Amino acid sequence: MKILIIGGGGREHAIALALSKSPRVDKLWCVPGNAGIASVAECFPEIKATNLESIVKLAESLKPDMVVAAPDDPLIMGITDMLEERGFRVFGPRKEAAIIEGSKEFAKKLMAKYGIPTAKYKSFTDYNAAVAYINANPAPIVVKADGPALGKGVTVAATREEAIDAVKAAMEDKVFGASGSCVVIEECLKGPEVSVLAFTDGKTVVPMVSSMDHKRAYDGDKGPNTGGMGTISPNPFYTDAVAAECMEKIFLPTVRAMNAEGRTFKGVLYFGLMITADGPKVIEYNCRFGDPETQVVLPRLDTDLCDVFDAVIDGRLSSLDIKWKKESAACVIVASGGYPKSYEKGKEIKGLDKVDADATVYHAGTAFKDGKLVTSGGRVLGVTCFGRDLDEALSKCYKNVDRITFDGAFYRKDIGKSARK
Repeated sequence: MKILIIGGGGREHAIALALSKSPRVDKLWCVPGNAGIASVAECFPEIKATNLESIVKLAESLKPDMVVAAPDDPLIMGITDMLEERGFRVFGPRKEAAIIEGSKEFAKKLMAKYGIPTAKYKSFTDYNAAVAYINANPAPIVVKADGPALGKGVTVAATREEAIDAVKAAMEDKVFGASGSCVVIEECLKGPEVSVLAFTDGKTVVPMVSSMDHKRAYDGDKGPNTGGMGTISPNPFYTDAVAAECMEKIFLPTVRAMNAEGRTFKGVLYFGLMITADGPKVIEYNCRFGDPETQVVLPRLDTDLCDVFDAVIDGRLSSLDIKWKKESAACVIVASGGYPKSYEKGKEIKGLDKVDADATVYHAGTAFKDGKLVTSGGRVLGVTCFGRDLDEALSKCYKNVDRITFDGAFYRKDIGKSARK
């Protein structure tokens, strides 16, 4: 089987590595790809993941048996629709379903309509009305840009002033472009966070093993939100009892709600959850594999990923027995200095030849320049290791992270700390 993967980050590297191990796969392409993905797939770095017309032309030239649309932007823009209309088999939701991530207002209205537990909220397109609402409600309070913002459109504001600044940045300063023309303001939930990715063909829901992301840039959960600075799996707060409650009150109701709205979801549905005193509640939905959650979840998959993708596309997920490895996994992200704000690119990366054989280094923002491996993004590498438990997995991660160097490199030193308590 020949497969084309769309995307060029750590998530796509994890997908590419998993597919490369399938005996059914004999050719992988990736657009645009990165320096790490290039070790297992032929890459097309000149084409951006958001250049849908060029991707369609590339697919028509390569004639893949399957296309895996991994990132949020092309899914929200409708790449699955465009490819399916030309006869391609695509893993990833259509545009009308990807709106569950493309619009936080849509997601909140969906949950309110179908009784899916989430934080109380109100959405605004008028700046002054949003500010008045903030002044009438207690802090901490959460401000979200309605549209996609590379994981950076959410502000958990400790004060009203901070919340108003976030609204101004989104609505007045347009730091997220059109994504910030509408904002969702909601109560701040308390409790441990859990990420659960689930395969679904629109009928059956198969949750993957749980994970915990670390969004804040710096130790102690301080600093601005990022796309994710590290993950662990499993998440110890996600017990069997919580999992059963989530399936009954969140996972199945969400898929059924999307069907009822005429927006059948097929692909990976990401549930960002908070385990509150009142039970699990939805913080956010994503329409695809999470990043960097994928870097700890997919390595634990003990079933051929190609078989899973086929079953989802064909609507026969219920016939597949998906199995998972029992070992724990951890991933620590090595980022560029200044991330998630401004940062320099082109810094030479050294030390990858010193990493242990049983550690996997996923490339998120890397490229080759003049024969050297260099940084090309904010999140540069993700080091993933297995262990008998989380302590062992994290110990291995940090031992290997310390061997990797580039100018300005930084990483959080407390990944998994709250879970280990």
